[in-house]
Amino acid sequence: MKYFEEAKNIWINYVPKSGQSDTVEGELIRAIEKLRYEAQNNGNGNWDEGFELFCQYLWDNLNDNRVFGHDVLNEIRTYIDMVNNSEVPYFEDDLYDRITDRIIEWSLAHKGPIKREKDPKQYR
Repeated sequence: MKYFEEAKNIWINYVPKSGQSDTVEGELIRAIEKLRYEAQNNGNGNWDEGFELFCQYLWDNLNDNRVFGHDVLNEIRTYIDMVNNSEVPYFEDDLYDRITDRIIEWSLAHKGPIKREKDPKQYR
């Protein structure tokens, strides 16, 4: 992971012990880490709409052509699609780390933190 310290800083400062983050950056990091944990520790056995909402949230925010070029957006889409395959959990860290690096690049470009409204449908 290229931006480990930056991701750690967001985790410490913007991801609460439980529930959703008040910032976009915090929620993006929370989402990818929840998805990583579900795959690696549960084999996606608890997969439900909450995890699909995480994948959609990642794409909705990272699909930003002001920050990323076409090739990088295709890469991000591919990675999120792989994570969103509940039938075939992705166990290796590399994919989650690549998405995390893109989260940090997005965050740096937007010079956050950016406040967000909590999603009443997201219960995870």
